[in-house]
Amino acid sequence: QVQLVVSGGGLVQPGGSLRLSCGASGSISSSYDMVWYRQAPGKQRDLVATINSGGSTNYADSVKGRFTISRDNAKKMVYMQMNSLKPEDTAVYYCKLVLNTPKGTYQYWGQGTQVTVSS
Repeated sequence: QVQLVVSGGGLVQPGGSLRLSCGASGSISSSYDMVWYRQAPGKQRDLVATINSGGSTNYADSVKGRFTISRDNAKKMVYMQMNSLKPEDTAVYYCKLVLNTPKGTYQYWGQGTQVTVSS
């Protein structure tokens, strides 16, 4: 069983920065992908950034050049550095771990953390 704990959300002014962290507990190997999602009020949950087990990253167009996803396999953590934040970045952010095993793929969600960008 894998559990994820998310931290780092909060209130920040436009142009400011936040760093989200997502830590995993349980018996997992480095063969996992990590994904950040966000859900703004009244909107669907959208993919923000991904990082696979090999370290390859992908970003939504709306955050390219501003957000950076990274991982620390020794600590079983994934991070998302968010710079130049905009009011439209306001959302609940979620972390998902995708565990790849010979018997199949399993997904685990962390709790949401609120990010509010406002002056």
